[in-house]
Amino acid sequence: MRIALIADWQHAVAEPFAGGLEAHVWSLSSALTARGHHVTLFAGQGSDTRAAGEVRWPTRLRLSAAARGDSSMPAGDFMYAHHAYLTLLLGLGSKTSGTFEVIHNHSLHHLPIAMAPTIATPMLTTLHTPPTPWLESAIKAASCSSMRYVAVSEHTAREWRPIAGPVQVIYNGIDPIRWPKGEGGDELIWFGRITAEKGTHLAVEAARRAGRHLLLAGPVADRSYYEQWVEPELGHGATYLGHLVQSDLAKHVGRCAATLVTPVWDEPYALVIAESMSCGTPVVAFRRGGMPELIGSTGGVVVEPGDVVALAAAIPRAAQLSRAGVAAHARTRCSIASMVDQYEYLYDELHEMSS
Repeated sequence: MRIALIADWQHAVAEPFAGGLEAHVWSLSSALTARGHHVTLFAGQGSDTRAAGEVRWPTRLRLSAAARGDSSMPAGDFMYAHHAYLTLLLGLGSKTSGTFEVIHNHSLHHLPIAMAPTIATPMLTTLHTPPTPWLESAIKAASCSSMRYVAVSEHTAREWRPIAGPVQVIYNGIDPIRWPKGEGGDELIWFGRITAEKGTHLAVEAARRAGRHLLLAGPVADRSYYEQWVEPELGHGATYLGHLVQSDLAKHVGRCAATLVTPVWDEPYALVIAESMSCGTPVVAFRRGGMPELIGSTGGVVVEPGDVVALAAAIPRAAQLSRAGVAAHARTRCSIASMVDQYEYLYDELHEMSS
């Protein structure tokens, strides 16, 4: 099948990944390509050209001096994204009409949804976030019988159904070969984007209360937060490993006793949970968003949001869980094979409906 995957233009779909969305799109694109589909990935500049049969990215918009100086000129990043998606969707609706059999949209921008009715090719949109004003407006304005919606957790699907109608749940999958079971150890790990909404400092506090050394890994997404809340704690029971490529990160996760997941908002899906469990490393997390349904009763321990004392107390319990059982739970709940199977079924269904 000829499939167009639309990623978010803000970050490249390449290692080291900027976040879970980029890692997910890379995995899906690679898996679909391995299954014999011809995948064209529309993604940010610098994306991994090995992730699909073809990778395309936009050239940066060059506005005239008059346009840049106009009082209505928004931020440059806004105009770049607007122009990138506008160019892409106009192309999908005209010049490349018929090139693809299905379009799978993963972007956080409103234009792919808003312009879907102008495109003959059926579109599937995976909802990676809670309702946002721009996306909600686009869904309400665009009435399109060939558009289907998928959410990454039941928690997120419940938020979107009053707005989008039927929303199927397909968990983001991970490859157990890339995230193999490790032997564990005494240290703890926290990994992801280092930003206030991820609550990195709460993991540092919980590890200190538990008397365990904490490893930190991931891109510094909020420099001021890192300098104020995280950097001063380094060397005092916490070590920052940097922004690691996937293979190095998996080795560190596999040699830890548990992974701490500490968001201060309701995350729709924390890919780090699936990745950690695949390594056999149990998760200790706040009860936020889709986390309880991912972890279940065998993947780790869930505590009430923001309760650092409870988080620290849960670490020994999580560390005693069977690592083989945790890894088996990951394969059952969030395997990449199951995820791709479900998406292939939807692609076939959409293609048949449009034929």
